[in-house]
Amino acid sequence: MRMTLTKIFVAGICVSLSSAALADEAAEQMVQDALPVMHYTCASIAEEADGDEAFVVSVVEKMTALSLYNRQINIEDHATTDEEKTQLRETFIAALSEGCAADKNALLGGVVDNAVKSTLGL
Repeated sequence: MRMTLTKIFVAGICVSLSSAALADEAAEQMVQDALPVMHYTCASIAEEADGDEAFVVSVVEKMTALSLYNRQINIEDHATTDEEKTQLRETFIAALSEGCAADKNALLGGVVDNAVKSTLGL
């Protein structure tokens, strides 16, 4: 699970680095991609994935990208070195894991957004 969450955060970082360059059309597409998965809870994503880690990664990537975009976050404003980015990943993973552990029925999008927020001290 740790590697999965790392992949998710790295993907989110990549999206956030390019978010400033997204046109309105691209932002709308990001929303359209995320909308069909926003109903998942921590428990329901695990149940539906049935061990398919790639499915979970895909869903959380969409949610993370949308959270970063909505908050107009550029990771470079929070971390510039590989060491700083590694620390952010670890903090994000811990926050995401804690959020789901605290409430398995919480909407995953909210847990992801809270993890982004707490990771970046917002």
